[in-house]
Amino acid sequence: MQGSPNEEVPAVRHSEHRITVAAGPDEVYAVIADVTCWPRVFGPTIHAERVEFDGRVETIRLWATANGEPKTWVSRRELDAVARRVVFGQIKSQSPVRSMRGEWIVEALPGGGTSVLLTHDWLPVEDVPDADEWIAAAVERNSRAELASLKRGVEGGSTGLEATFEDTVLIDGALPAVYSFLYEAGKWPVSLPHVSRVELREDSPGLQYLEMDTTAKDGSTHTTASIRVCFTDERIVYKQLVLPKLLTLHTGCWTLTRTPEGPVRVTSRHTIRIDADMVAAVLGEGRSVADAKAFVRGALGANSLATLNRAKAAAEAGLHG
Repeated sequence: MQGSPNEEVPAVRHSEHRITVAAGPDEVYAVIADVTCWPRVFGPTIHAERVEFDGRVETIRLWATANGEPKTWVSRRELDAVARRVVFGQIKSQSPVRSMRGEWIVEALPGGGTSVLLTHDWLPVEDVPDADEWIAAAVERNSRAELASLKRGVEGGSTGLEATFEDTVLIDGALPAVYSFLYEAGKWPVSLPHVSRVELREDSPGLQYLEMDTTAKDGSTHTTASIRVCFTDERIVYKQLVLPKLLTLHTGCWTLTRTPEGPVRVTSRHTIRIDADMVAAVLGEGRSVADAKAFVRGALGANSLATLNRAKAAAEAGLHG
């Protein structure tokens, strides 16, 4: 429907960002097309899920930071593997964004390598002060960060540096009680000896900012900050934004399932990436990436098991729920 002749039509804002990647276009396109790998590749992306997919058109839900704030939205994407293009548009935006669409364009360069163009077209919510400036800053920051991360990842910067591991505990208690213990992280300093301070905010339902001081076995204190996506009684997914010196990536997930036998199976899963340049500084000269993986696996596993065992004790004693 057209507006009246005197009605002012808002102007669509447009931006373009481009980068050159020293890799083949098919390899680059594959990363852009697989949204499930984005939390490992793109710094701003906290979590990503494919809701529907028919082989060409998909609906996805993303959780990401924008100007440091956690946001979530639902988008529709059209994937063209032959042309190596992905057109996207937000179905459900979050304020101050009124609408957002754009395109990934991947092209082979004549001399080798690949050009990646990322475009955005958006409209701000009209009654939110400074919405246009806020969105422009977020698009600028995230686009540059995503393209730089894409380049590093595809060019092999993380080869051999990543590891995934998990720990599982069976709990003979109510599943909601176990979930409550993990969800209410603000109470952890009282119940977890390795946690000395917690700052927990939940400005949007199920989307938490968690800053935490933990004490290592050697007595040193480490501060981390994470964004957590909480799915009621099912799982809590998170990504660390402030990392210890030895890591360039840490994502994780608490998963809760009721077994046929009755107990609740709770699994803590971690994916980490070692900062190879920091291995000697943190662990000492002569230590390898493999040593660093083992060290991180031991430290994170110990903390996860400590948390799970406290959750087990609380749930089995009926202290939660």
